[in-house]
Amino acid sequence: MFDHVKFGVSDYAASKAFYLKALEPLGVAIVGEGVPTYGVELSPKGKASLCLYQTDEKPAHLHLAFTAEKREQVDAFYRAALQTGGKDNGAPGLRPRYHANYYAAFVIDPDGHNIEMVCHEPDVS
Repeated sequence: MFDHVKFGVSDYAASKAFYLKALEPLGVAIVGEGVPTYGVELSPKGKASLCLYQTDEKPAHLHLAFTAEKREQVDAFYRAALQTGGKDNGAPGLRPRYHANYYAAFVIDPDGHNIEMVCHEPDVS
């Protein structure tokens, strides 16, 4: 749905490490990087980008949801995010209040943003 999202972070190194590791299950890698105040662009090949940059501004909290093709990616995201300093905000599982196959996990990133990984597909395992 989007080409890229760019937002400021309070600790560039911590946020860069967090997003690289947490989004690794989606094949995310650095596709471009400048000085911290310009930032880093993270993306799976040929897909939408997430861009982070160092700032002292205090932005409002974000809710970012990333699409997973398989539920295993949601589980891997959750484990990786917690290992790199994310805080639990909802373990992997079905959220039937959204729809029958809404399988998601939620973590809080180093700046307090609510980060979600969601798979809309039925379980095929």
